[in-house]
Amino acid sequence: MHLLRTDRLLLRPFNGDDADFVYDVYSRWEVQRYIGAVPRVMASMSEAFDRIHAWRTIDDGVHGAWAVTEADSGKLLGTVLLKFIPASGSDLTVAPHGDTEIGWHFHPDAWGKGCATEAASAVLDHAFAQGLDRVVAVTDPLNLASQRVCERIGMVHQGVTEEYYNARCELFVARTD
Repeated sequence: MHLLRTDRLLLRPFNGDDADFVYDVYSRWEVQRYIGAVPRVMASMSEAFDRIHAWRTIDDGVHGAWAVTEADSGKLLGTVLLKFIPASGSDLTVAPHGDTEIGWHFHPDAWGKGCATEAASAVLDHAFAQGLDRVVAVTDPLNLASQRVCERIGMVHQGVTEEYYNARCELFVARTD
């Protein structure tokens, strides 16, 4: 996995030492409320370890899950994902759509500071540098904060779709052309 750096942030692979942070973020309703067709909070530390393991399996040199940290202190702030997105009507755990999705989840302490925009922009640049020509993002229609991040990183709103995740989502697309 490529380490990515911005002025304020370091994006690196997750490891087992990050499980406490992963559990802290994903066990919060305010983080999970817009994730998935049926949102749910993480219920145990074992789920945090399972999530880290799953994220590490998507690393193929292009796709991956980055732990977003403060560059100077190493403090964990959140996650940015670049992965194949599952199509609606499929087994969402194994059936990729063919499109690549970018997404982010941050600890509430990091909200409103531009960290998601900065980190997602770095991952989107990475995606295009690695040869992808199209990246999508989907958000819950009520998740206005993530929709603003999509716009800030140059993604264009394409309207509502039910093409992914068996859910009604706002679709954003970024292209190299």
